[in-house]
Amino acid sequence: MEAFEDLDIWKKSSTLAVNLYKTLRGCKDYSLKDQVLRSAFSISSNIAEGFERNSNKQFAQYLQIAKGSCGELRSQLYICKEIGLLTEEQTRTFQMEATEISRMIYGLIRHCRRIAEH
Repeated sequence: MEAFEDLDIWKKSSTLAVNLYKTLRGCKDYSLKDQVLRSAFSISSNIAEGFERNSNKQFAQYLQIAKGSCGELRSQLYICKEIGLLTEEQTRTFQMEATEISRMIYGLIRHCRRIAEH
């Protein structure tokens, strides 16, 4: 891979952020919307930043941050559902996407650490 834009994990996390942005566009609770979108944007942003560091060790560190943002987002999605900001179906879809991204990040972290050890 020559660019972070080539990574499926970056593509998926960017798409998740865009879809959340579109879904929450009309939300009047600006602080909650801001917090949810910051978590979502943080995932793809940290993947990109870590990739650009040109070090597997540093990339793994940024992937850890991205994985943490995935967990933060999943927690926020539950709250959004409970307060009626998201439907059950929207929540389930976003949760599944965030969980898949988290698993992909974990696999990439393991890969980067193996390479860095050698």
